[in-house]
Amino acid sequence: MKPYLLAIDNGSQSTKVTIFDARGLPLAAASRRLEPYDISVPGHAVHPDDDIWESIAGACRDAMAAFPGDPADIAAVGLCTIRFCRALLRADGSLAEPVLSWMDERVARPYAADNPQARYVTTSSGYITHRLTGQFTDTAANYEGMWPIDHDTAAWPDDPAAYAATGMPRDMLFDLVPPGGLLGEVTRAAAQATGIPAGLPVYATANDKAVEALGCGLDDDGTVLLSLGTYIAAMTIGSSSRSADDSYWVNFAAQPGTYLYESTGIRRGMWTVSWYQSVLAGPPDQEQFSRTAHLQDTLNQEASELAPGCNGLLTVHDWLAPSDATWRRGALLGFDGSQGRAHIYRSILEGIALTMANHTAAMERALGRRSPTVLVSGGGSSSDLMMQIVAAAFGRPARRTTVNDAAGVGAAICAAVGHGLYPDWARAAAAMVAAGDEFTPDPRAAGAYRKINQVYAGLTAYTDPLFRAMAEGLGGLERA
Repeated sequence: MKPYLLAIDNGSQSTKVTIFDARGLPLAAASRRLEPYDISVPGHAVHPDDDIWESIAGACRDAMAAFPGDPADIAAVGLCTIRFCRALLRADGSLAEPVLSWMDERVARPYAADNPQARYVTTSSGYITHRLTGQFTDTAANYEGMWPIDHDTAAWPDDPAAYAATGMPRDMLFDLVPPGGLLGEVTRAAAQATGIPAGLPVYATANDKAVEALGCGLDDDGTVLLSLGTYIAAMTIGSSSRSADDSYWVNFAAQPGTYLYESTGIRRGMWTVSWYQSVLAGPPDQEQFSRTAHLQDTLNQEASELAPGCNGLLTVHDWLAPSDATWRRGALLGFDGSQGRAHIYRSILEGIALTMANHTAAMERALGRRSPTVLVSGGGSSSDLMMQIVAAAFGRPARRTTVNDAAGVGAAICAAVGHGLYPDWARAAAAMVAAGDEFTPDPRAAGAYRKINQVYAGLTAYTDPLFRAMAEGLGGLERA
């Protein structure tokens, strides 16, 4: 169904580019993995060189090459990138230094003007917008964390104190547009690099989690979405820019004037699954990708034959410690010689599901509502085993979308609304989001997880003192 929409979904581990029709059907797609973060400096985590742009440009070229239609029928581009990143640009818009990842401790602190080449400070979406369009424009809905934005108006404030508190003067910041707003048009230079036709309009989206929620059809009816990505969180939509308590926090949603409520999350969620698979797959080489894909299928099959609880093996998901408890560590507890690789794999999945079931319940209590169903998105949602574990751990049906790249669908919706293909957000989402498989909780498994959770929910009361003591006693040792 013409016209077509090109959606850019840049995440923490890879960039996906998909060309959709106006009903949300993917016609061509490609992805490029990002390079590992440079973490050689303690506390720092940066995207090496120009990795984000190079992955986007490469994925765009691959998607355009795979597109079976006429490029002239592509009407618009929707741009979605990683949130919480910080990019320092020279006056010409080029990088003054590599982009700081959301895991870099500096992004939580006020900007320190220690790079004399830096003329602008912006987000990853601001930087990529400039690479695509040549404009110094960005989406307002990707400014979360240490930025001087007014969360009620989604605009730069008039109060000078806000700029002073973040170390960012107004003249270093890009102009803002709302989701669905026009960022600019693809330049000839960007067209050469990406294969996207020059002159195509590029429309703003929001932060990647909000765009993912839009692409899942999450609206303000109280439904909860579990996002199984590198960072895992449960989300729902609301109208207030402030949270009721610390069980959730508030950021911009992908529809102007609405907000995304996010539970406490897991900072290296599905990353832990990928890490374990890579450990089993062996050293990186040209064959590792195919080995890992085969191994994933094998592990899912083996783990699906195990009973809940993995013979008493429990996983604590603090592979990347929260900023307010930097001494925490991840842990696998309960080895007794009966467990094998599939037990470890299933325990990692169960730890994710139980942790997020507890975080979701806390958020729902604070909001005074409970979703009868949990939507599930992200790479983890493609696993039937993970979906079954989530349904049982949450004690309610779990449903995924038809298209796995929900953030891509959300970016396409933003472009469709911005370009006038649909008159409003509700009709665009209704037309472009298709519900996928629903998994009903297995009663036995649900009962087992209720029993397991009586122990699991209190684990950190025992592990926190241990890891705190380890940090104090082993903190001076060098890492290999």
